[in-house]
Amino acid sequence: MKIGISVTSAFDVDDVRFGARCMVEQARAANDAGLASLFVGDHHVTPRPYYQNSPMLGRMLAEWGARDAGALYLLPLWNPVLVAEQTATLASVHRGRFIMQCGIGADERQSSGMGVDIRHRRSMFEESLATIRALWRGESITSDGRWKLTKSRIAPLPPEPIAVWIGASAAVAIDRAARLGDAWLADPGCDFATARRRIDTYREACARHGRTPTTIAIRRDVHVGASADDARRATAKFVGGGYRGFPEDALVIGDVGRVADRIAELGAMGYTDVIIRCIGAEQSEALATIERMARVQERIESI
Repeated sequence: MKIGISVTSAFDVDDVRFGARCMVEQARAANDAGLASLFVGDHHVTPRPYYQNSPMLGRMLAEWGARDAGALYLLPLWNPVLVAEQTATLASVHRGRFIMQCGIGADERQSSGMGVDIRHRRSMFEESLATIRALWRGESITSDGRWKLTKSRIAPLPPEPIAVWIGASAAVAIDRAARLGDAWLADPGCDFATARRRIDTYREACARHGRTPTTIAIRRDVHVGASADDARRATAKFVGGGYRGFPEDALVIGDVGRVADRIAELGAMGYTDVIIRCIGAEQSEALATIERMARVQERIESI
């Protein structure tokens, strides 16, 4: 099982340069900790600073090695030619495998702010993904669908195939991930019992579509404390306040041993990749969690 990181892109800061520096520092710390993959998310029309995925990842790759890296794109919010160009360019910058995480999005405010009719997001997602893959292959695309394209093409092309991980939680969306994706990415808000049920749903969908899953990923929001008491103190204000609307059992909080045991549970379910995100807003705590993840990995390998 591999452990990667999705670095948070949202920061409540007065100095916007500080938030960007935090992301770069976390990428550097993740590289030093030997984490297996590096990702950033996707969100738009936000009331507080949210650092956009393509430019931020381009900067963060300077702190990263040749291990997997990528970004999330909510495809209905993007022109597919732009996504294909930006991901192919990022893949050209990166020295390793590039992964495009993607989803359909479900935020009406975000969709309307980007000029998208949320009712069409499912068909837009599938059309966009097919277009992006064709552009990656070097094809010229003319389309009269959700996007009106005439002889569209991109350059540079990706130096190696870009993997597509599809985020999904509802059964119909998990089926779509099995049908169209190279991997499924389980959402961070599902508790452990739900994570177990959904991986079974995904395997059943793969069997229906004649697919053999090789990568099954899940994101977990994590805090690794110096001790169990330290971890509880550091996260009490977040957990007590209903952290992001997640059930408490969806979070992974504790000392190195506890966090290793919880992540190992996911591995026993069949998840091949656990993508962590640091709980909390303090940069020092985030960096400490990332540093301790090196010991978490060592502990898991010894189990």
